[in-house]
Amino acid sequence: MMSGPQLLSPQQQVPRSLWSLLCMTTLLLSSIQLTIASSSTSDDNNGGNKKDLSAGKLRQLAENALMERKFTDAESYYRQAISVEPTNSANHYKLYNLHKRMRRHGDALGDITTACELLEKSEDNDGNSSGKNKNKTMEYKRIKAKLQVNLGRCEDAVSEYKSLNEVNEDATNCAHVTNAALSAYQQSDWSSAIQHFGNVLTNYATLGDTPDLLYMKSQAEYNVGDYYGTISDTGKILKSYPQHLEAYQLRGEAYFRLNEMDMAQKHFREGLKLDPEHGGCKEGHRLLKKVTKNDKRGDAAFEKGEYKEAIGLWWGAMNVDIQHLAFVRPTLLKVVRAHLALKEYAKAEEECMKHVNNQESVEGLHLLGEVQSSAEKYQESLRSYQRALEIAPDDQKQHCKRKVEEAQVALKQSKEKNYYKILSVPRNAKLKEIKKSYRELALQWHPDKNTDNKEKAEQMFQDISEAYEVLSDKELREKYDRGEPVYEEEYDSMDSEDEEEFDSMDSEDEEDVHVEYDEEEYDSMDSEDEEEFDSMDSEDEEDVFMEEE
Repeated sequence: MMSGPQLLSPQQQVPRSLWSLLCMTTLLLSSIQLTIASSSTSDDNNGGNKKDLSAGKLRQLAENALMERKFTDAESYYRQAISVEPTNSANHYKLYNLHKRMRRHGDALGDITTACELLEKSEDNDGNSSGKNKNKTMEYKRIKAKLQVNLGRCEDAVSEYKSLNEVNEDATNCAHVTNAALSAYQQSDWSSAIQHFGNVLTNYATLGDTPDLLYMKSQAEYNVGDYYGTISDTGKILKSYPQHLEAYQLRGEAYFRLNEMDMAQKHFREGLKLDPEHGGCKEGHRLLKKVTKNDKRGDAAFEKGEYKEAIGLWWGAMNVDIQHLAFVRPTLLKVVRAHLALKEYAKAEEECMKHVNNQESVEGLHLLGEVQSSAEKYQESLRSYQRALEIAPDDQKQHCKRKVEEAQVALKQSKEKNYYKILSVPRNAKLKEIKKSYRELALQWHPDKNTDNKEKAEQMFQDISEAYEVLSDKELREKYDRGEPVYEEEYDSMDSEDEEEFDSMDSEDEEDVHVEYDEEEYDSMDSEDEEEFDSMDSEDEEDVFMEEE
């Protein structure tokens, strides 16, 4: 018969809280033991602690990591091997091969240099060294010299070959060309410097890890105005050396010269992040802000119709550096448009000629033609448009051809009744501008307000009304701009020569001859314009239309 559980006396009983504590302690110790065991197993799998591994074992682990392309692990194992055997040149040679594979050529050169020094030191300590060690030393030195050539350190390579009593043609030629490049650079012969540096970098220093040579070439390119070349070469520097402050500055200045202000600002700011007190980046950023601030304020003033203020602000931006043509030339055309809006035709033509005389462009010649047409210099305007057609690239030929044809029509109309001239508006005037001018002129020349010269007033009022009737009608205006007769009676009265000239126009030319204006203006007049025109006071309205009634 089994007895029940034996009860302990109160003195023998363990307190519940103490029992819980003992259990937790036991579990914690078990966990620590498992962690230690796991760590030990991990160390065994990885070869144990580095202090317990031989240099040979570490090199083997590095080779295994290389096979798996784990370059960082391999580098760590080789460095551990070096710490175990600091005087073993083989460790440094293997690290050289790794760094070369990782394209860290500067580090690779340091590794092979150390390997050479250790071998030479070993030879000196051993006295008469074995032929095997001597051959290895010579092998390492040749490797070092070849790497120096590939990094553009050609004078050092020549010296290395001399220590071997050898002459290497590549090293000698590379040293000669490099010296020529440096000499040209020091004499500010930028074109020759670019040529020689290019020769070195293309034919000898082929590994690309040549920041000094690339930077000097970039400076030479900047000084001859090859800003795209500067951007390309400084980009190569920053790819390998992302903290190269001078490269950020020079690249920012090149973008500034190309009028790519956002990219210039980006590079100046990147340089200032690395060094907030860098003088070159600070000055470049200051000039850029001064130019862009005035330019944007000028644009805003122009949009508000404050043309004189816009002109002043744009000139303030240009005068920061008047030689900065990539910015000055397009800004000068904005100044021309402001003078044109002010109807200051002589000044507009003067400023536009500065742009054209500096370098002809299609945009500049077209604007010059527009200014001359507005100033009623129709023959000069036609010549400007013809010149633009001559220099235009193929993709702009058709557009330039239309401009020439429009100028020919304007010249012909200038000898007849010119509706644009009658209303004192440019040929590209918008409907709102035409209506405003008509209202002012109609009131000015109404016969009832010109009793002293009623005959002239009647003729002027009739011409003004006729001009407005044509130019305010989309279809009639298009016909007029193409040089076609607006009314049927005009067509019937054309002499035979004009009739033949008109009828011989092919359909393509007929479509091409037109002034570019907003077609939607004629299809849907906005409410603001409609209200403005309809809000004429009754007295003025009666005066304007009295003659028609």
